[in-house]
Amino acid sequence: MFPIRDHNPSQNVPWVTYGLIAANILIFLSYAGLFNDPPRLNALFWDWALIPARVSEGEALSGFLTSIFLHGGVMHLAGNMLFLWVFGDNLEDEMGALGFLIFYLACGVAAGLAQYLAEPFTPIPMVGASGAIAGVMGGYLLLFPRAKVDILFIFIVIFRIIPVPAWIMLALWFGLQVLRGVGADTGSGGVAYWAHAGGFVIGALLAIPLWLRLGGPRFWVRTHGHPPHPDATYRRSSVPVVRKR
Repeated sequence: MFPIRDHNPSQNVPWVTYGLIAANILIFLSYAGLFNDPPRLNALFWDWALIPARVSEGEALSGFLTSIFLHGGVMHLAGNMLFLWVFGDNLEDEMGALGFLIFYLACGVAAGLAQYLAEPFTPIPMVGASGAIAGVMGGYLLLFPRAKVDILFIFIVIFRIIPVPAWIMLALWFGLQVLRGVGADTGSGGVAYWAHAGGFVIGALLAIPLWLRLGGPRFWVRTHGHPPHPDATYRRSSVPVVRKR
């Protein structure tokens, strides 16, 4: 289940969202060749990733910030940038460029802290913008719970694009992160589920002052839970069905 677009394009050009996407792509390209040279790649991650064991020794605290701009592969990068592209522009519209940038970085650092608290002694490097983007998703859920999001639903050989309210997609995503985080083996590596869950909660909390300034529940009533401008209209997308004779 992947979001591919929402029905609420931003009113202004989301320069920070585009800039963050560009920065992540350019930084990844700068070291992509090292994936064929594991020792040098490990050295890069040792210097710039978030390594909880080093933090517990009082070292490499900068990793809480720098790890946000590193990724472990093309699909890791592509998935994160897709989520940022779908959900970032409307938050930037409401927060302003500088406010959104500070919000994004704060969510990324807080997400790293959540993962660190879950596994404070693991030597496994943590990289990726997932925690910061989870914060964007948490803020989006608070401000625009009923915004329509198109998701690509894949089940074995069934492919469908389905519009759903944002709260359904985001609540399911958050619930899966918590369930997988509880079920994950500490120190086993893989996905940083607690960074995702922590970033999501922090993003929602950090968005509360803006939500209250916009009117709180009255903002939801006024906008019906959507961004405060007209929805975009798209032609219905579907996969052709071949009928049996």
